[in-house]
Amino acid sequence: MSDSVFARVDPALLPVLDELRIREPIFHTQAFGMTAEERERVVAPEYWEVGASGRRYSRDFIMKLLAEKAPVDAAEVGWVCSEFGLSQVGAATYLLTYTLDQAGRITRRVTIWEKAVDGWRTLYHQGTVVTGEDDTMPKPEEMQRWS
Repeated sequence: MSDSVFARVDPALLPVLDELRIREPIFHTQAFGMTAEERERVVAPEYWEVGASGRRYSRDFIMKLLAEKAPVDAAEVGWVCSEFGLSQVGAATYLLTYTLDQAGRITRRVTIWEKAVDGWRTLYHQGTVVTGEDDTMPKPEEMQRWS
C-alpha cells in the first residue's frame, strides 16, 4: 500500500487489489487469460480502450488482433507493474490504476473492472505514455489550459 495520492488503496479493498493486480497488464498475464475462450469471458461485451496514442479501440478490434497475434506474457518479457491504486466506483465495479514499465517504456494505466457472477471482467482500459515527472500542482503556464 502506498501513501501516494496517485496510488491510494483503502485497506478494506486490499483483498480486491490482490485479485486484480495479478490480472494486469490485461491481455498479458496467465491470470487474465491467454486463450481466446478465456478472453471472451473476461472482456465485457461493452469493453473499449484508449491506447497511449489516444486512439480508441473497440472490443471487436482487440479480439481480432489477439486472435491474429498472441500477446506476450508480461512476466516472461520482464514487464513490471507498480504503484497500484484502487477505488470502488460502484456496487461491484472498481477503478484500478498502476504504472507499467515495458523495458523502459513507462505508461500509466487504468482499468475498470467488474465482479460478475462468473468472475472478474474488464469494462474499459487506458494507457498513457509518461513524458514528464509527476506533480500535484500545475505550473502557471499549464493553469491557463484549465481556465
